[in-house]
Amino acid sequence: MKYLSLLSVLSFACLSAFANTPPQTQLDQLEKSFDGEIGLYAMDTNTNQMIAHRANERFPVQSTMKLIAVAALLKQSDQNPNLLQENIHYTKKDLMTWCPVTGQHIATGMTLEALSEAAMTYSDNVAANLIMKKMGGPQSVTAFARSIGNSSFNVKHYEGNLNSNPHNIEDTSTPKDMADSLQSLTLGNGLIPTQRAQLIGWMKNNTTGYKRIRAGVPIGWVVADKTGSGEYGIANDIGILWAPACKPIVLAIYTVQNKQTAQSRDDVVAATTNIILNTFAKQDTCLKVKLA
Repeated sequence: MKYLSLLSVLSFACLSAFANTPPQTQLDQLEKSFDGEIGLYAMDTNTNQMIAHRANERFPVQSTMKLIAVAALLKQSDQNPNLLQENIHYTKKDLMTWCPVTGQHIATGMTLEALSEAAMTYSDNVAANLIMKKMGGPQSVTAFARSIGNSSFNVKHYEGNLNSNPHNIEDTSTPKDMADSLQSLTLGNGLIPTQRAQLIGWMKNNTTGYKRIRAGVPIGWVVADKTGSGEYGIANDIGILWAPACKPIVLAIYTVQNKQTAQSRDDVVAATTNIILNTFAKQDTCLKVKLA
């Protein structure tokens, strides 16, 4: 199997040693390998098979919350067709550590549509915060999440101040709820068709996820994803995966480590993706052919 990028030697060792064992055992071993926890919920829409691991436990969402914030804005544009073209002005005081797009447009400001694209494709924190302020703050984004069935979504802060402590319930959700929200917003009825297409397009153009879910799928597959990172080695990725001629897979992976200073392990997310695909392929003939 050819991949977009190589997984780490450690991850390959885990996969090869436990390839014939149940996915839960493989995931348990992978957790031990990096002194952390993996939260996972995956759905294969070809067969309706699901894989869950700590799926109902809370994990810090970090920048995966931008999916919900941007979707909330898109939904609000139903009542105001010109909303996305509204130009938002901001100053240097609004800038923060990660502002790769907004930092270039202080003089002119940016439309809410452009801010949404920046938030989804470059994970621009200032863009996300300006969107949330327009929506009425983090509480409004949380209210939207609840409206589409995500009862665990609990974002209280703006980007730059999001909680990353796994023992604090603020700014957390569960992998299952995030996967269900992702499915509703991209494949279901959470947004109208044009809004779904816009959101998926931005996610396909994401520039921050090449070492995570995208690194765990074969060349030729299409991935639309949104990542999140933070202290405690947080490495999250939620996405939709399309194998050629197959129906999509919905996937939410959340990882966190025990030490606050731990480095994010992108390879663990990629290895988890690989485990999921190979498990689904045992019952999904379409995927089995594409993974061969």
